[in-house]
Amino acid sequence: AYLAGFDATSNLEAAFRYNIPASGTAAHAWTLLHTHPDGTADEEAAFRAQIAAHGVGTTLLVDTYDIAEGVETAIRVAGPELGGVRIDSGDLGVLAQQVRDQLDSLGAHNTKIIVSSDMDEFSIAALRSEPVDGFGVGTSVVTGSGAPTAGLVYKLVEVEGAPVAKRSRGKDSRGGAKAAIRTCRDTGTAVEEITFPFGEARPDTGILEAIELSVPLIRDGEPVDGLPTLEDSRQLLADRLVSLPWEGLALSRDEPVISVRHVPRAQN
Repeated sequence: AYLAGFDATSNLEAAFRYNIPASGTAAHAWTLLHTHPDGTADEEAAFRAQIAAHGVGTTLLVDTYDIAEGVETAIRVAGPELGGVRIDSGDLGVLAQQVRDQLDSLGAHNTKIIVSSDMDEFSIAALRSEPVDGFGVGTSVVTGSGAPTAGLVYKLVEVEGAPVAKRSRGKDSRGGAKAAIRTCRDTGTAVEEITFPFGEARPDTGILEAIELSVPLIRDGEPVDGLPTLEDSRQLLADRLVSLPWEGLALSRDEPVISVRHVPRAQN
């Protein structure tokens, strides 16, 4: 990507090995990690820690919770000389204009706006008239246009027993560690998937069979013993695909293949 014209890389090994300029912002997990003693979000602490490490020229991720509040907090903590803010969700064109207006009203006229969220050449072109100063591009650089991708995202859901969750539009998450099961009819056809708080009793599924979906892969930083081979995993996937209901094969964008039900934590 750097050879082809990108300004920098977020891959620190590439930066070290090839002397490529390194650039990037914090992850949502960084912001979620910072909480008050009662477990509530402390976005300001996350921003202060990042600025302490990298200076006010850094770029702060402002959409973990509420974007307008995030921008206000960022400028209050860093001052009007903040290097940049990043938006990673929502209607990026509309939000970029709103954030630019807010930054200017706070005196941060030189603070740059960086956008990300599955960017490619087409979404970048669509934003050419918006007040965007830079683009974070990942998946489309690695795979190229038109290639299928598996969107795998790390989500931090709990910090020292306290649930944490993103509230950004379209990317909100459910806090707390969870277990998951899939229910099936006696014919083997999948019915739904159920998530429930980790450590609590499995929900009653009646006459439906329940298949455990939560499988430990790593403990204390080491792979667990007895992991399946690549061929075993491939065969398991093939067997599970056969169990999908017919409507799950429609491949409609944003439509779940199987419905998901969330069981909340039991109240004392």
